[in-house]
Amino acid sequence: MRPAELDRLTVVQAADRYVELVRAKTLTGALSQATAELYARDVATLVALAGESTVLDDLSGEDIDAILLAFARKPDGRRSAAGGGQSPSSQARFRRSISALFKHASLAGWVQINPMTHSTVTARERGGLRPERRALTREQAQGLIGAARSLGEAPARGRRDQRTELRDALIVLLLSTMGPRVSELVRANVEDFYTNDGVRYWRIFGKGGRTRDLPLPRDVTLALEAYLARERAPLPDKALLLSWRGRRLARGDVQAVIDRVQRQVEAGQRRSVTPHGLRHTTATHLLADAVDMDAVRRVLGHSDLSTLGRYRDELPGELEGAMRAHPLLKRADPQR
Repeated sequence: MRPAELDRLTVVQAADRYVELVRAKTLTGALSQATAELYARDVATLVALAGESTVLDDLSGEDIDAILLAFARKPDGRRSAAGGGQSPSSQARFRRSISALFKHASLAGWVQINPMTHSTVTARERGGLRPERRALTREQAQGLIGAARSLGEAPARGRRDQRTELRDALIVLLLSTMGPRVSELVRANVEDFYTNDGVRYWRIFGKGGRTRDLPLPRDVTLALEAYLARERAPLPDKALLLSWRGRRLARGDVQAVIDRVQRQVEAGQRRSVTPHGLRHTTATHLLADAVDMDAVRRVLGHSDLSTLGRYRDELPGELEGAMRAHPLLKRADPQR
């Protein structure tokens, strides 16, 4: 028997109330705008899959299983046709989003029992056996970086206010070597780059109001200085990356920049990659070269070392190389 205080909201009514609460959290800084919009998008997907007129409290664990499976099979336009449905990371994010909604629903009296606690669909059944490879191999990454360098070294052509070669080169170098989130990249301002003791730093304003100051590799410093001196128009806008119309570059424009630079890479080294894939590339190769894990955590802007696991991809021949160079099998120096 349902308690008297139970509010039998439909799925769409519950979703609207919940999303309103989520967006309110952005005003206090408890959630970023981007995270709130991800929650809103996932909740809208739940409404579409469950049916607007369905009463939230009528959803059972079996219904949640069916919704999770339906979401897993949904085509993802960002992935290749061969990739099929949603990636394992997208499935995990969707499950977290609707779990948060039902947790709130339990506290608010919208459901008697949280149906997520009765969901039995495993990651294997959802199709999440292994995320597709995101990181570029060393050869692929070096091909992309080489193409970016070539753009920066090419003679200037056309009007200054319509040239983007140095900007494109800088974008690819920052993403490939420092692994920022794309939101951090497009939010960057010229004043966020400063020099201390002859070293150029980037002060990155990350998630949760956290900042991190990262030293730029020499090649990236040169690309930054060339862009600021020769291509970026002297406009009052403080944004580092501008469109040729003089406006702050949008997140959606960054993928087009990467694709444009990729077309300059030799076919044998070329592989499509997203901005987030370049973040994986940074983490993968820093860790593969035995860079201290805490240093890599700080580069990526994570608060917890355990998060690094999902940014680490396997590299071809990596285990074989590690065994060949095993530290315990190195011969002692006879002169010592």
